[in-house]
Amino acid sequence: MAGGIKNAAHLGGKKMSLETIFSSKFLSRSIESFSVIDVGLTLFVSALIGFLIFLVYRKCLKGVIYSQSFNLSLIMMSVISSLVILCVSSNFAISLGMVGALSIVRFRTAVKDPMDIVYIFWSIAAGIVTGAGMFLLALVGSLFIGIVIAIMTNVKTQSDPYLLIINFGRSDLEQEIYRLLNVSVKKYNVKSKTMYPGGACELTVEVIMKNENSDFINIISAFEGVTNTVLVSYDGDYSI
Repeated sequence: MAGGIKNAAHLGGKKMSLETIFSSKFLSRSIESFSVIDVGLTLFVSALIGFLIFLVYRKCLKGVIYSQSFNLSLIMMSVISSLVILCVSSNFAISLGMVGALSIVRFRTAVKDPMDIVYIFWSIAAGIVTGAGMFLLALVGSLFIGIVIAIMTNVKTQSDPYLLIINFGRSDLEQEIYRLLNVSVKKYNVKSKTMYPGGACELTVEVIMKNENSDFINIISAFEGVTNTVLVSYDGDYSI
């Protein structure tokens, strides 16, 4: 009998402890737990870091097309992330609802440059750290990431590659072009060769020039039988 009473009291204690943890007071915490200064400072720091990401993206972009809307979204992504973390940290019930709401969000916009993923995660991480109140970590970490990106994007490990596209009508002209490229460029690699009816040919060659000297283009254009010569810069991605 005494043992049963003891076990019931033990179970009752467990029940009361769970009720304490999930009491209405605990679940009803709101924005009142933050002061206006705390919220304003958090949003200001996250916007400041977002603007730093904005500047780094604009200055270090190596692509051809600059997207102003994507760059502006990086600032808002940082601010929104910090706002979400503030909300989650202040209310347990909302945090559970936020997990469910965000789990159904799907993004269909294709990322054109792998570096864009880095900027997206940087912006989100900065917002999360700032929302958690770790301002110093967010500022120092963002400055460090920005410096690393600026250094890596401005250091050249090799010369920029180019695509040389040549249209010609003589079948014996191909070997002459290769002989000229052997002495005129640092390195070349044939990417594609297309033959047309009548003996016409289109040759696509990847070349790495010596000291950015493109005088060999004029020599190739002067060959008898060459109808068109184009030299374009590209980022190394190629598809047929």
